[in-house]
Amino acid sequence: MSSDASGYRPLLRTPGAAAFFLAAAVGRVGIAMTGLGLVWLVHARTGSYGTAGLATAGFALAEALIGPCLARLVDRFGQTRVLPFSLLAHGTAIVGVLAATSSTGLIAAAVCAGAAVPQLGALSAARWVHLLREERTGELPTAFSLESLANATAFLLGPVVVTALGAADDTALATAIAAALILGGGGALAAQRRTAPRPARGQTTESTESTKSTESIKNTERTLLRPDFLLLALLNLAIGLYFGTMGVSVSAFAIGHGMPEAAAPITAAASLSGLLSGWLYGLRRHRAPAHLQLIVATGYLAGTGLLLPLAPSAIWLGAAVVVTEAAVPPTLVLLNVLTEKSVHPTVLTEAFTWNNSAGAAGSALAASLAGSTADSLGASAAFALAPAAGLVLLVLSVTARKLGLRNRSRRWCG
Repeated sequence: MSSDASGYRPLLRTPGAAAFFLAAAVGRVGIAMTGLGLVWLVHARTGSYGTAGLATAGFALAEALIGPCLARLVDRFGQTRVLPFSLLAHGTAIVGVLAATSSTGLIAAAVCAGAAVPQLGALSAARWVHLLREERTGELPTAFSLESLANATAFLLGPVVVTALGAADDTALATAIAAALILGGGGALAAQRRTAPRPARGQTTESTESTKSTESIKNTERTLLRPDFLLLALLNLAIGLYFGTMGVSVSAFAIGHGMPEAAAPITAAASLSGLLSGWLYGLRRHRAPAHLQLIVATGYLAGTGLLLPLAPSAIWLGAAVVVTEAAVPPTLVLLNVLTEKSVHPTVLTEAFTWNNSAGAAGSALAASLAGSTADSLGASAAFALAPAAGLVLLVLSVTARKLGLRNRSRRWCG
């Protein structure tokens, strides 16, 4: 099947799709800039990397914990009603960051900014599900691939802009630009009502003779405390373990081999490999079931990850990273596809956001573990955590497939 028939062009030609996708993409660049921008800004104000680390960690932790709560409100009341309040609170917190004169004030304002930052990726993904529901659900993997490309591009461009402005001593400008992108992109998204999913509170149900029983069933369907979704959350945590391992281990390897300047091109090559892989994956519709595709992708990641601790030089490591990174975008896309299939539509935004939080938690855990391993045993030992994360992903993928088949059999038998 040609890319024209099954690729990105038909998606973006769907009425309203390009507008909400581009609005969210712009805001995501701002989100990608904010964490690193806080490091530069707080260090410039206080002269302390410790304080800068606390502010950034507070921002990330608040985003991971409060983000799903905001997403729950979005699912219940709608994007166009909740998003403006979230943007207002985030913008006010960033003003507090820029105006703060003490370490305590900077950290407190950064935490508030993280708590209120809108989860634009989850909001955009939920709009794709709403737009492609029923007869076009087969295009969701392509839509999620597009989302993955937007996210990867944001985290490729955002840190570069922040670093350039920080090096030029324009740290406050970097944070202000990040906030402007978030508020601009988020505001444009909030203004687009036609493509927004219908809020759960506005959905009516047909009355039946056994209303209480029906509501009980619906409440069970709408909870996220289900084995299939909890497995998906663990899968997202495991892919976060891979991200955290790579972020630290590449730098440790380059420094340990006396080539600190090699870290940047290796990281850039990995990002470009991911972008290409994600773009190619989204060009076609894949006939194999999503669960089976996930097993193949995670098996590939676990296998190629074994090359990383064996790399004898920076060139070999760069090649191994490029080969391994190709598995990451399809894995992320498939996790979104399976999430959409496993949860009730009225909790979809919250589900996507919990997946993001799980990935962030895994990344933070692995970064700490990889750092201590690199200090005590060297970078090659730290890289061994990458195939270990891949193996965890593979085991969880197989378990998820078995659980999915069992649930499907129950539905057929019921």
